[in-house]
Formats: sequence, structure tokens, C-alpha cells
Amino acid sequence: MEAATSSATAPSLGKIDFLKLQNGSDIRGLAVPGVEGEPLSLPEPVSEAIAAAFGQWLQHKKKAESRRLRVSIGHDSRISAQTLLEAVSRGLGVSGLDVVQFGLASTPAMFNSTLTEDESFLCPADGAIMITASHLPYNRNGFKFFTSDGGLGKVDIKNILERAADIYKNVSDENLKKSQRETSSIKKVDYMSVYTSGLVKAVRRAAGDLEKPLEGFHIVVDAGNGAGGFFAAKVLEPLGAITSGSQFLEPDGMFPNHIPNPEDKSAMEAIIKAVLDNKADLGIIFDTDVDRSAAVDSTGREFNRNRLIALLSAIVLEEHPGTTIVTDSVTSDGLTTFIEKKLGGKHHRFKRGYKNVIDEAIRLNSNGEESHLAIETSGHGALKENHWLDDGAYLMVKLLNKLAAARAAGQGSGSKVLTDLVEGLEEPRVALELRLKINKNHPDLEGRDFREYGEKVLQHLSNSIETNPNLKRAPVNYEGIRVSGFGGWFLLRLSLHDPVLPLNIEAQSEGDAVKLGLVVDAAVKEFNALDTSALSNLIHS
Repeated sequence: MEAATSSATAPSLGKIDFLKLQNGSDIRGLAVPGVEGEPLSLPEPVSEAIAAAFGQWLQHKKKAESRRLRVSIGHDSRISAQTLLEAVSRGLGVSGLDVVQFGLASTPAMFNSTLTEDESFLCPADGAIMITASHLPYNRNGFKFFTSDGGLGKVDIKNILERAADIYKNVSDENLKKSQRETSSIKKVDYMSVYTSGLVKAVRRAAGDLEKPLEGFHIVVDAGNGAGGFFAAKVLEPLGAITSGSQFLEPDGMFPNHIPNPEDKSAMEAIIKAVLDNKADLGIIFDTDVDRSAAVDSTGREFNRNRLIALLSAIVLEEHPGTTIVTDSVTSDGLTTFIEKKLGGKHHRFKRGYKNVIDEAIRLNSNGEESHLAIETSGHGALKENHWLDDGAYLMVKLLNKLAAARAAGQGSGSKVLTDLVEGLEEPRVALELRLKINKNHPDLEGRDFREYGEKVLQHLSNSIETNPNLKRAPVNYEGIRVSGFGGWFLLRLSLHDPVLPLNIEAQSEGDAVKLGLVVDAAVKEFNALDTSALSNLIHS
């Protein structure tokens, strides 16, 4: 553990719309200058104000009067990470909080630091901040906030940004000079060693406390030059796995090899190639801050999106028969059949947004309906046994547990154990996501919010469905308009944050996908502010 000292630097103050930095339950902005048309929205003074606001919010929540609160800070590999780390540390110091810096860390580890009870690592933290913008381009950055109750929600983020705007607005020349003179004591600890030790113990426990339950398994990791490179040396190797052929483990915030995103086609192609080239048993890939993940079996078959949900559902339902699996809205009909008919569970399809899915699982449990898994097609997944934290590394540990336990029980070796668990999952031959953009400046909007316009589009589509005998509305649906027909389905919904109506279509042939596309096209073509070119391309292809 080291002690360090930080002193404030004079910021250059400009007008900032703080509420525009909100991205659901995260804060996101532009932190690196130099990209044309993308002016800075997250400079040091803004970051400092946001951290000071979180400090205020935390003190109010914890009702701390008799003791100083402490906040842990970690960051991913982005090139603006160090600058923002220093700014956040200053902001917390101004609010009178103790600061514990973890350096390069994962988002799940930051939440975990609010639960760990180990004073030698200055834990538990009263609050935690992760500096990350997930898989977004190199010039972006942002913040995620945690307490021991979990990640902060949209209402709390709005509250913090409103406080930050007041703090920023009331900064004067006099207290700028004062903040330059003030220093705050900062401690540094290697918390990632604590976090990774917990993952290692979980796999050993699943295999009957064997020291090296993965001995002989060849597992390659692709961290995409994000923060997940630790998984090979700190988790897999202590368990006995061979990790040669792992790639892009070094942190590099320019992301020179591929986007660190398990949903990205080139990223998945990279890990598939690594598995096949190295004749590995399994491949594991993470996003930048390790709250999302996916896997690849020894034949190069992907475990992501619906297939990853099916695999984890199979594992969880073995442990908790009959439990409810909560997913986002774009999961397939085949997944529902697999969970309910083959596995004997219940599929509760909810809304997009990892926090929405997790909060819904928590709500179901509080109402007496048992749920142990909340997971999005994006690779965000959370388990009740892991405090409902969306942790990409822990999801992969669940797969490793299955491999280790199967071998210990003499039930097979290699990734075929996992592949066999998803046998029988019906998968569409065609799966598309089209983005129908709303032109916010179009006269048809008449100055109204784009969301109001989007809702009108959805209502018109809903009305048109009622008169078509070939189509059937989903009986239970929490987001947008979901319709089955022509052997497939479509979902048109309004984006959580952007002026976009994403359209998901799944079908068993291109022709059936076009038929579903024609249904939507006929209903929305009169909305002139809606860009339907992606839909037209599908129909005319």
C-alpha cells in the first residue's frame, strides 16, 4: 500500500449541459480532444464536479456524521483514464472523503470492493467509482457508481448530475485558487489480487477443492486490450489451465486490434481464430471493463447472445430447478422454448438495459417468484449468488465450474460438456437488427421530443397488426411491439437513449424475414421523419 498526494489544477470553465452526460445508469462523455465535430464534454473540471457531487450524495445516503467515508476508484485501459482518475480523486477530496485508488481494474471488482471486509486492503469501501465507457471509441470515457446495494440507478445518476451542475456553476476564481492549494491524501492498493483470488476459490470449490481443477485444459483469452488481461495469468493459470495463444492482454486505450465487445463480429472472429489456431479447448472474450463476456468452444462455435443465455440457463436450472430466467426483450422464441420445454424453467422476457433486467429479477424475488439469473443478449449477466452484479468474469467462472466439476465426476472433458448443454436450442437462420432513425429536426416533429414521435409510430404499428390474420401480438411484452408470424418474429422498440427505433427480425428464411419487414414498412411509411432506408434495403435485396 502506498500513500500519494494530489493537488488540484486550475480548470478552464465552459458551459456544460450535465444532464446530457447521463446514459441510463452510467455517465458518458467525450474526454479526449482532437476528433472533429466531437468537442470535450468530460474535461477535468466537469469530472471533478461529478466526483464531488457523488461524495455529497454518498454522505447524504450514508448519513455519515461521525466518520469519514472512503471511496475506491478504478479505471479501464482508456488513454484518458489517468487524467480523470486524478480529477475524480480531487473532487472526492474536496467533499471530505478518503480516496483509495485501485489503478487498472474491472467494473465488477469495483462493486466487489464495497462488499469485501479486509481492512488491510481498505475495504469495504463506502462507495466505488469505475472510470470507463465500455466498448465505445478511444476518445470517450465515463463513470459507473456503486455502493454495497449495487450499481446506482437512473434517478440517482440524475441527482448526482444536478448536484454536479450546481457545484460547477458556483466555482469562483477565489475557490479555484483555494482548490489549487489544497491537497488530499490518497491511498493505493492492489485490490485486483483480492478479486481474482475470489474467482479462483469459486472454481476450486466447484471441483471439490482440487488445487488445479483445470490442469491440462487449454483456454485462450482475448481481452481486446481492455482491462481483462488479468484473467489468463491471475485466474486460469493458478487453476492449472494452459493459456498460450491468449491475445491482446496488454492494456492499450487505442484498441488497435479490435473493438473490445463480445457483440462485435470482428472481435468474435478474432477469438474463434485464436481457438482454432491453437487447438484450444475453450476461448473467452471480454469487453473493455469486463462486465460482459462470451465464449467459444473447441470447434469455433460461439457462446454469445441467445446461445450464451441458453448455456447459463442450463447450468443455473441444474442448480435451481424451475427458477425464472430474466432476459432482455430481443431474445428469440427458440430460447423461450428451450428454457421452458427442455430445461423446465420459466423465461421472463423484459426490457433492454442491463440494469432493467437485474432490477426486474430482484423485484420478482421480492414478490416471491424465485429468479437466479438476469442476463442480456449483449453479454451482461448477473446471478443472485453473486449479489446481482453483472460480472463478465464471474459468468465465465460458471462455465469453468461446469468444466471442472464434470471432469472431477468423470463425466467428460473439454468444451463438449458445455456444447451438449445447449443441444436442442432452436436458432433462426436469419437474425437482423435494423436501426430506423428519427430526424429530430424534421418539421413533422413540430418541436416535440423524439420519444413522443417514436411512441406514435409504435401505436400506429400496433393498430395495423390487429387487422392482419397472419400475425399475432406477443401476449406478454414489456417493451415496444413484438409480433410473431411467417415462422418468425419482429420487435420494434424505441431506443433507451437515442432517436432510433431498433427493429429486430428473426426468421427461418430470407423470404420470411422480408415478409416481416414488409409488415413494418407498410405501417411506418407515412412517418416522414423516420429514416426507413435500412428497411427498404432489406425488402429490395
